[in-house]
Amino acid sequence: MEQNKRLLILNGGHSEIPLITEAKKLGYYVITSGNAPDLIGHAYADEYVYGDYSDHEAMLKIAEDKKITAVCSCANDFGIISAAYISEQMGLQGHDSYETTMLLHQKHKFKEFAREERLHTPLADVFTTVEEALQKKDTYAYPMIVKPVDLTGGKGVAKVDNAIEYEKAVKDALARSVQGKIVVEKFLTGSYHSFSTFLVDEKVVAYFSDNEYSFVNSYFVDTSGGPAAGIDRIKHILIEQVEIIAGKLHLVNGVFHLQYVLCDGEPYMIDITRRCSGDVYPEPVEHATGIPWAKWIVMSECGYTATAFRERGLQTKYCGRHCIMADKNGVVRDVIIDAEIQSNIYKELVWWKPGDCIENYQVDKLGILFLEYESEKEMLDKIARIKELVKVVMES
Repeated sequence: MEQNKRLLILNGGHSEIPLITEAKKLGYYVITSGNAPDLIGHAYADEYVYGDYSDHEAMLKIAEDKKITAVCSCANDFGIISAAYISEQMGLQGHDSYETTMLLHQKHKFKEFAREERLHTPLADVFTTVEEALQKKDTYAYPMIVKPVDLTGGKGVAKVDNAIEYEKAVKDALARSVQGKIVVEKFLTGSYHSFSTFLVDEKVVAYFSDNEYSFVNSYFVDTSGGPAAGIDRIKHILIEQVEIIAGKLHLVNGVFHLQYVLCDGEPYMIDITRRCSGDVYPEPVEHATGIPWAKWIVMSECGYTATAFRERGLQTKYCGRHCIMADKNGVVRDVIIDAEIQSNIYKELVWWKPGDCIENYQVDKLGILFLEYESEKEMLDKIARIKELVKVVMES
């Protein structure tokens, strides 16, 4: 690799492995950071430097000390915010402005923007104190959903069905929020999906869609399979929404990922981000479309121009991923994969070993299986039974 091409990737977990690998193929000397030195992704990098990737100034100091020439986010919203800050401070290419990044990745700011632009997203109220939030508790038509404005992975999120649950959720979400802010919005009943796009010159040039499932934690996606149900009927709506945002904010080339609820046949955006999605998301995207998704993300965040993204691909395979997770805390004895789904596994990234201790089963993962199916029917059937087909056995 060329020592004058130095890339800082802001974490080194399993989700960052595709980014690290592709960056090295592109000739970069890769430095990872993060405050968890034992994460498996660091071993794939050339160098690791301890640091909290949510701390803008700490990350900027590392970037300056290591004389980096590019910065790439990790699979976390705090990472993309820090990456945008570093990029702006050091005059690097490949990222939206810090102000734009904050607008997109803080729920309350995006909700204000969405209201102004009349985007397809649930309207929301923003609160900074418990007292302020409780003044509205008797005005809502429950169920509602309460979220911290600045956390990911379902942390602090709760669906509430009455005023008593609402008060408890408000207090919890405000206590968890780094900024001390929450959003409250109508809970939409429907199915959950992702629509991951790639922007070049503010236009969508490629996309991948899937169905999302949360078998262990209601607000934490652990399984997916695509294409998304009914995507051909609504993809033009989603593309139009993405391009409205891109045009209004003059977004740079790169990934634009959104989650939506399909409610009464209409898609409503519930979350968006401009960084690599977690749990090795680029793998099924590339497998289904032929587009080197992780490579494209790295190139875009390193400031490659539009001519680098000439390849195009359609989503032609039924595929997705499943995170191996336990149903309770304890010591892992074994993971049993049923023969019925064994043939669907085309790739895996597994790091568990007998004796591993699960301390928080709602987020701890033991590995990821990448699955391909012959048909939508097979995909939907096997995903519905995935917890029977892939079992984590705990010690008594």
